[in-house]
Amino acid sequence: MVLTMNKPTVQDIFRHFYTAYLEKYSPSPEQAKTARNILNCKTGAYGANISVCEDCGAVQIHYNSCRNRCCPMCQAVQKEMWMDARREDVLDAPYFHLVFTVPDILNPVIYSNQKLLYDTLYHAASATIQELTSDPKHLGASVGYICILHTWGSEMNFHPHIHMILLGGGLTPKNEWKDNGTEFFLPIWAISKVFRGKYMDELKNLWNTDQLEFHGTAEKYRNHYEFKELIDSCYDTEWVPYCKKTFNGAQSVIDYLGKYTHRIAISNHRIIHMDDENVTFSVKDYRKEGQWKELTISGIEFIRRFLMHVPPQTFCQDPALWTSMFPQQTQKTHFMPESSRMQKISFKAQG
Repeated sequence: MVLTMNKPTVQDIFRHFYTAYLEKYSPSPEQAKTARNILNCKTGAYGANISVCEDCGAVQIHYNSCRNRCCPMCQAVQKEMWMDARREDVLDAPYFHLVFTVPDILNPVIYSNQKLLYDTLYHAASATIQELTSDPKHLGASVGYICILHTWGSEMNFHPHIHMILLGGGLTPKNEWKDNGTEFFLPIWAISKVFRGKYMDELKNLWNTDQLEFHGTAEKYRNHYEFKELIDSCYDTEWVPYCKKTFNGAQSVIDYLGKYTHRIAISNHRIIHMDDENVTFSVKDYRKEGQWKELTISGIEFIRRFLMHVPPQTFCQDPALWTSMFPQQTQKTHFMPESSRMQKISFKAQG
């Protein structure tokens, strides 16, 4: 029988193609766990809750979800709970959305060293903002922000980047509030230059201390001269962070954060069709101003791309940088769901 299915889910695709995927690829323990969770989510494998109507005796069975951070069926409740917990923290002040990216020639090295170089993205983005906003030429205050890592592009290609929601003001050394209104206050060229310098400094330090690994297409960078050529190319490349428009009120900040903190590589609503060999889904064509188009790839390749964005376990569990973005009178820490990480920024009243 020839398989054809419109509007399949990620779970449907795993059920049909995961066995064939395993014949070609060897997933990491974290990837294998995610695949098992998706395959068993809401099937009864994780138990069930039974509801009985007291009036008519009608019975409803609700199968438990897997609660995996990468499962498209398990994000809605966690998203709403997180948003509710953040509402009291948001200030009625301007917020800006920044995106930090690195040259794609670094992608093979980053994928071979996800824990180290995802952390490096956070460190560099955070240090860049702290340095520039503390400079009186730009603001001269300690600001609040949140950093969220995404590792995918619209086609589920490997594209690690940091989304930062930046508060448009902060506390001066005299513990006084200062802002520059609704206009973005940091020069993009300065963000680009400082971010590149800080990321490259940490990358070179990791190389010099023999902490980097090189696998797959990154194998060639074991050679000192190849790695030096990569470094030189990165310095010759323009790094392009960008700033999106400011938010319309505090509630829009919370809504936007919820969308980004609980996003995964692809949601079910973007998947259009599946047959015995291929999967078709919608993607944005950024060369045509973000217009939507259809992309068809093999089912095995779909699973390979999907699992490529499962974060390493130690990265998920390390809470060192999960904290608050909002200025407060007393220090307070908030914890994010599994693979989203927040950069620490806290304020304490003086005197």
